[in-house]
Order: sequence, then structure tokens, then C-alpha cells
Amino acid sequence: MGDEVPPTPPAPLYVDGCPGCAMDRKKASNKSIPYMEFFFVTVSTIASALPISSLFPFLYFMIEDLHVSKTEQDIGLYAGFLGASYFIGRFFASLFWGVVADRIGRKPIIIFSVASVVIFNTLFGLSVKYWMAITTRLLLGALNGMLAPIKAYSIEICRPEHHAVGLSIVSTAWGLGLIVGPSIGGYLAQPAKQYPNIFSEKSIFGRFLYLLPCLSISFFSAVVLVSCIWLLETLHKHKIIDNEVEMSGDPRTPQTEDIHPHKSLYKNWPLMSSIIAYCVFTLHDTAYTEILSLWTVSDRKYGGLSFSSKEIGQVLAIAGAGHIVYQIFIYRPVHKYLGSVNSCCAASALSIPLIAAFPFMAHLSGLNLSGLKLGLALYFATILKAALGITILTGTSLLQNYAVPQHQRGAANGIAATAMSFFKAIGPAGAGALFSWTQKRQDAAFFPGDHMLFFVLNVVQCIGLVLTFKPFLAVPKHYK
Repeated sequence: MGDEVPPTPPAPLYVDGCPGCAMDRKKASNKSIPYMEFFFVTVSTIASALPISSLFPFLYFMIEDLHVSKTEQDIGLYAGFLGASYFIGRFFASLFWGVVADRIGRKPIIIFSVASVVIFNTLFGLSVKYWMAITTRLLLGALNGMLAPIKAYSIEICRPEHHAVGLSIVSTAWGLGLIVGPSIGGYLAQPAKQYPNIFSEKSIFGRFLYLLPCLSISFFSAVVLVSCIWLLETLHKHKIIDNEVEMSGDPRTPQTEDIHPHKSLYKNWPLMSSIIAYCVFTLHDTAYTEILSLWTVSDRKYGGLSFSSKEIGQVLAIAGAGHIVYQIFIYRPVHKYLGSVNSCCAASALSIPLIAAFPFMAHLSGLNLSGLKLGLALYFATILKAALGITILTGTSLLQNYAVPQHQRGAANGIAATAMSFFKAIGPAGAGALFSWTQKRQDAAFFPGDHMLFFVLNVVQCIGLVLTFKPFLAVPKHYK
């Protein structure tokens, strides 16, 4: 009686012909990291993210070339609206793409999104009028529905112990695209002016000053589009049977325990609280990226650094390299030791003094990036800010995906992408307006010029920090 044998756990249930079950069977038989699937996630995410901020280094100059504004102080306002147009389009369409991904699968939406980048990013490079640039960016944001399904996909292709790695790969690839994109723009925009010995003023690149970086990104996306043939579908194509744990074949799957399969997403407070915090942090990051680009290229008499677009591209490229090193070697042990919530709190708190230090860099020796003190300070600050930002965004994304079962994951990420896009649309427009306003108050007694610029950024960061604490932030009961 004392040596009772524990009951044998039920065998996992697989349905023949179901791609989700086929993926679960593959995960059950292979406990290692799915490197090939992660590679496709990486390149697809980079292709989707590259065009988003590729215009940021030359946004200031693009508004001048499109003959929109005659005053330097108003350029930031028009630049902000152009930067926001992509996120406005994504705001209106993200939930739709998330729901569709839950109905027909992740793969079709990923393929369609990459194809939209190839087409509309090229058209953006051909823009000669402000309205055309706005329209093509708006359509690109609306038709690029990558973000919601790729987050769900990165969780579904790996075992629970690799979920943090999977989602951090999406964050890393997305962040890399947002960093490499501006580098491509900085080095390849206005090629006839930057490289007169190679490109003629009478050539197509002399007429369309921003076509070359857009074509480069579109070519990379076209190669990725072909590689999407080998993507594996992960969505279950049959009705849910009692509990998704049965289909996963892994009773340890954290994101499916204790979750009612038909609970309304909008009444799921662990999901909604993590989305709200996520949105505040994405608002901060988008505004920071816009402000960094505008601030570094603006004239020193306005508190800027007088950098060229090539120099700011170089800064962002170095930050991207540091970002990759952090994700590969440092983020995983940080997350394992602190967890999602604590790592978000720590990274948010550390970001506050870092942001406050930026305006003082204009007083360092050296008038350009080659100045030793300024160069080292700016490189270190941008690398550290990128690492802290990705820690926060990955942690909140993990909490979102753990709060819902698989058949709601696309819609949940769609809600997150929709809300985030609204805040990201506010980010560039608000940052551009804020930049224009601070340019006009260089002699103010209270936080003059760029000091006010970074002070407002820190206010948003402080709000995000407060949202990472209880009782506001709730985590799923099953989450450890």
C-alpha cells in the first residue's frame, strides 16, 4: 500500500494533418533550441522593421528637400507627422491582422507583410511630394501586419524553457531593424551629394534622393520573401480539446495553465495591464529615437550636436552592434535571474539618469563625432539605452503571451500592436512638436532648450516605471 505507483500521465494528443500538432510533435522529440526556425523569425522581423525608422537620420533633410517648410523651427513638426504616418496605419490594421492570424495561420500573414514592405517601401523612395511620402508610409503601416503573428510564432516554435529566448529574438531583430535601418538611410540617402564620384546628379538617384536606401531594404525583403517558403505553420487547425496542454504534449507549458480558454481578452487584466505598460515604454522609445536623430543633426546654437546624417547613422550602427552582443550574451542570464517583472523595473529605473545625461553631452570637447569625449559618451549612452529598452519591451511582451492560450495569442498580440501603434504614432508627432517648441526656448530659465526635451522624455519613463509595480501590473497566476 505504501509503494503505490503514481498514475501515468496521459499521452499527448496529436491530430494528423494539423500543422500545430506537427510542430508540437517536433518540439516533444527535440529539446534543443530550434535554430533554423529562429533564423527565419530573425530575418522576417528584420525585413519588416527596417523601413520603419530608415528615414529618421535624414528626416530633417527630407522635409527640406520636399519643400514643405521654410523655417527651421517648423521642420521638426512636419518631420514628426511623416514619422507618425506609419504607426497610424498600423494602429488601424494590427488587430485585424492578429485576428486573421488566429483564423488562417501565422505563415500567410508573415508572407503578406514582407511582400508589402517590398512594394510600398520602394514607392516611398520614389516620393517627390510630401503627400506621397505620407500616403506610402501610411499604407506600409496598414499592410505590414507582421508584429502580432511573429510574436505568437516565436513562442509556438520552441519549448517553454526557450520562450524568453524566442521572444527576445523578435525584440532583438526588431530593434536591430530599427537601428540598422537608420544606418542604411544615413549612409545611402542623397547618394549624388554624398558620393558625387559614383552617382551623377542627373541619374535616377540624383532625382530621387532617398530611393537608394529604400531599394536596398526592398531587395533584402525580397530575398526574405523567397525564404518564407520554408516557414512552418504553428496554428492548430482543429477544435480545442478540453485544454491546450493536451495538444502541446507538455504539461509544464506556462502560458496555458489556469487560463479560461474563452475568457474575453479585454477582461483579462494580466494581459491588459502588461499591454498598457508596454505602450508607455514604446511611446518613450519611439520619441527617444526621433528626438535623438533630430537633436544630433540640429545646429549647436540650438543645443544640438551638428552631426551629419552619416555620423548619426554611425552612432546607431554602433548601438545596434552593442544591442546584439547584449541579447546574445547578457539578456538571457539577466532574465533568468530577475524574471520579466524585476528586469523591467530595474531597466526602467536605470534609464532615468541615463536620459538626463544626454543634454550635457553638447558641452563635451570636440565639435563632431570624432571628438574623443563626445564620441565615447554618445556611443556608451546609446548602447546602454538600447540594452535597457530591449529588456523592458521583451519582459512586457512575455507577460502578454503568457496571459493567453494559443488560439487567442494572435488577437492578444494584435491588441498590443494596435495600442502600441497609437502610442508610437503620438511618439514621432509629439517628439517633433516638442523639438520645435524647445528650439524656440533656448534662453528659458526653467529647463532651457534640449534640457526640457529630455526632461519630458524622463517624465514618460517615470510613468512607465510606476506601471511595473503592484497593484497595477498583474501577472498570470501560473507565471513563476
